[in-house]
Amino acid sequence: MHRSVNKKKTLFPLAAVSLSAALLYSGLYGGTAVRAEAATVPAVSSSATVSSPSAAAYKAFLQNQYKIELPAAPTKGEFIQDVAKTLKLGGSSTGGNRFNDLKPEDPAYAAAQALAEKGVLSGGTLQVEAPLTEDAAVYIALKAADLKELAYTYPEAKIKPALHKLGIDYPGNPKLSLQAAQELAAAVDTGLLPAAWHSSFGFGDVASGDFAADLLGSVLSFKGAYKHTIGSVADADIFAKLYQAYQTQDLIQVKELQAVVDEALKQNLITGYNLKDSRYSANFDPKLSLTYGHDDITHAVQLIGLLRSEGLNAKVQLEPKTSAFVYLKEWGEPKQTDSYKVVQIENGNYIAYAKEYDIAFEFDTAEQKAKFQDVVSQYAKKNSEDAKGLIASSWWQPLYYSLTPIDVYKEISNNKLTEGHYYAQTFSLPDKTAEIASGLQKIRPDAKVESYRFWVDEPFYNYLLGGYK
Repeated sequence: MHRSVNKKKTLFPLAAVSLSAALLYSGLYGGTAVRAEAATVPAVSSSATVSSPSAAAYKAFLQNQYKIELPAAPTKGEFIQDVAKTLKLGGSSTGGNRFNDLKPEDPAYAAAQALAEKGVLSGGTLQVEAPLTEDAAVYIALKAADLKELAYTYPEAKIKPALHKLGIDYPGNPKLSLQAAQELAAAVDTGLLPAAWHSSFGFGDVASGDFAADLLGSVLSFKGAYKHTIGSVADADIFAKLYQAYQTQDLIQVKELQAVVDEALKQNLITGYNLKDSRYSANFDPKLSLTYGHDDITHAVQLIGLLRSEGLNAKVQLEPKTSAFVYLKEWGEPKQTDSYKVVQIENGNYIAYAKEYDIAFEFDTAEQKAKFQDVVSQYAKKNSEDAKGLIASSWWQPLYYSLTPIDVYKEISNNKLTEGHYYAQTFSLPDKTAEIASGLQKIRPDAKVESYRFWVDEPFYNYLLGGYK
């Protein structure tokens, strides 16, 4: 259902409205459940060559998402700590010390115990201060990626061609036990050890920070924790994938979380909010990415086609989102569908829940990210009732935002409540952030409210100030 701009303008004092209010009538919030895929899905084949992101891309991701800074030559203990971070192990241990050369005060102690409990490390002597070697890093990464059962299915006939890619003869190598050979072979075949390292791999060679980054990134990919994307703008099948992702999305309903924000709606603390599912978050590089919201899938298809025609390429992820807002009783009896539900509240109005979507884009370059503004302004922003030459369902106030500063964008705020992997968010002008956060906390004292600022396109910011365009 489209909400007219005139209704929005006359019903609310927009200078004090949260972004959620703005989204509420121009169709800027939405809800869905979308399939997420890791950027690289390696295939198991002794003959296939599996590609992977570069070490630089993995390093940026590790820094952005996990605050991991890899040195030029990490120690074994440093790598163990980084593996534990990528697996999000809390570092707690229910058993005793499994390593005869570790003490509780050692920096790697908690991570080593946690990884041992997960079967990633074996007990005994660990030598955390020693330089990380390439073979040791692969053995640890393979188990962290949950590939050891696969590895131990390998007979000699499969081990031999895989290790040949590393320049290793098998059998007959005294440095290799059967288990070690199986683990190395599986790492090669699955792409856990990227092809770029095959020719230079050596037993006992000191692993570089780039080598460690590639292995950590591979672990994240195998665990579904790297970037989530349905494809790229340039992909021939991106439109089919976009439709499939959208059509399999449903309204998000989270009873306990909605109870808090619905009460905030009833108290007029906010006028709308989004429900999203963090399992489908794109996890893109903030410096290269933007998030764009809308409610019409045809608009999304045409937008991607527009970007392609303008020479812009980006990874694409369709993220789940449900929009919730107050539907006034004087608008008439609401029509409910599978993607639009309403619940009547005490004053006779309704809370409406609508299916929409966010598209996350990660552009190839920062210059392309900056150019997105010009493309949308020219071809996807309505400036008059009879505007021509625009893509389908263009809005007066398109909504797109960046988590990093960008020229001509304006700063606004978000208040975010989390419940498991679901979260509710309500955007606002910066001077309303504290008031909204405090109000949400009063409704539910134990609520986890996170407040932060980000940057939005100027037309939408002007709308929050009460402007029509």
